[in-house]
Amino acid sequence: ASEGGYEVIVKLLLEKGAEVNAQGGDYGNALYAASSGGHEAIVKLLLEKGAEVNAQGGLYGNALQAASEGGYEVIVKLLLEKGAEVNAQGGMYGNTLQAALEGGHGQVLKMPFDAGVQEVQEDY
Repeated sequence: ASEGGYEVIVKLLLEKGAEVNAQGGDYGNALYAASSGGHEAIVKLLLEKGAEVNAQGGLYGNALQAASEGGYEVIVKLLLEKGAEVNAQGGMYGNTLQAALEGGHGQVLKMPFDAGVQEVQEDY
């Protein structure tokens, strides 16, 4: 539901007791799935409900890397504001900056620095 952008269904599932940080499936967790799909409203909802911003899982490693690869600037900004770890390693591209580069989203590259990150580890 999160990856498909079905906000009403996500709300219903959460109201009925679905665990916001449940792990499993192709996307690892709901926050990653919503971030990967570019679904801003669902990302906001999941964060409000306590989704772990740095949870690992899925092809790209975490929600920040998935949003960066997709070029979803608003979601990248939201995740950074909630404490997403820019230097988290893992996933297909290794880190957030590599994911943004691979996706061809140069505008996302400067966002961690705009958010106050002082140093970014390189892992090529």
